[in-house]
Amino acid sequence: MKSSPIKLKQNLSPYAAKKKAARDLAFAKSPARQYKKAQNQRLDRAEGTVGDGMDRHHTESGDVRKVSIKDNRGNFGNGTKNEKTKNTSKPFKMKGSPMKRNFNDSMRVN
Repeated sequence: MKSSPIKLKQNLSPYAAKKKAARDLAFAKSPARQYKKAQNQRLDRAEGTVGDGMDRHHTESGDVRKVSIKDNRGNFGNGTKNEKTKNTSKPFKMKGSPMKRNFNDSMRVN
């Protein structure tokens, strides 16, 4: 396995890195994740705020708000190390979405 120009904080074995890449890709391609990304891009283009140093944050109620990149990706000061998957116990609500599937359905592995 070739080394990546992106240095991960985790020192993963080639096998573990490959498994992690597959998990990350499966999550990124889930219907809920694709919907959120497309929604973020639509809102940014409509408001002309692409590249302004802010992220879009999807709240549990389904609303979207602008927050700093640091806060959004750092779990608002709580870090992500001990973060549990909140969406496993209740379905994700996509506000105004034509999709009827649960977020959980897309994350199931058979």
